[in-house]
Amino acid sequence: MTTIGFSTGAIARDDFVTALDLLEPTNTSAVELSALRAPELPPLLAALPGLLPRLNQRYRYVSFHAPTKFNDEQSLVQQLMVIADLGLNIVVHPDTIGDFDHWRGLGSRLCLENMDSRKPIGRTAEELEPFFEMLPEARLCLDLAHARQIDSSMNQAVRILRRFANRLTQFHISEINSKGAHFPMSFAAIRAYEPFATIMSRTPVIIESMVGPHEIVREIAATEELVTQTSGVNSREFAA
Repeated sequence: MTTIGFSTGAIARDDFVTALDLLEPTNTSAVELSALRAPELPPLLAALPGLLPRLNQRYRYVSFHAPTKFNDEQSLVQQLMVIADLGLNIVVHPDTIGDFDHWRGLGSRLCLENMDSRKPIGRTAEELEPFFEMLPEARLCLDLAHARQIDSSMNQAVRILRRFANRLTQFHISEINSKGAHFPMSFAAIRAYEPFATIMSRTPVIIESMVGPHEIVREIAATEELVTQTSGVNSREFAA
């Protein structure tokens, strides 16, 4: 059974209430609550205890994307601990990690994401390796758009999966430009992602394409068509 959903930040940026309302009538079975900017975290954190029971009834998979820019690392992680205690996987950009001791407390709820070409670290299997060594319980969020930007042949994505297959928790999917903006998938992007269809069919897939309300259903349909293909590379090829 495929598990496909959207990031709230891709639909309504910092307005998670509007994003969830827009997703309610769709057939999505997953959602990622996004707080990419530090000021977005407190209101989402305050709403989460009351919001989560409803989300758990509506969706099979719910995750959280941590801020990518902040001033106080220790304070941020303390807030994220509340989210981890509620049972959500927390997607974190490796380049935001300064003190590993702070983040280690998130345990297996910490989900590291491979980075795009703008970032100096965390882009490849080799660059992710030291992070997983220092954070042994951390999981993996594989962003296919980031991986394709780094290596259009998708060989680097395969290398990441083969090295960290046992840590894989979710995918991010979209297309991305040189400035890091996510947008709907082109035919070329979909073709590039086809070899991962089999493993995506067994792993939650979060769409990060920044779309308007009228484009949501179309992007979900494109992702479903991709993920339900049977022509993908067998996931056993990605075993660590």
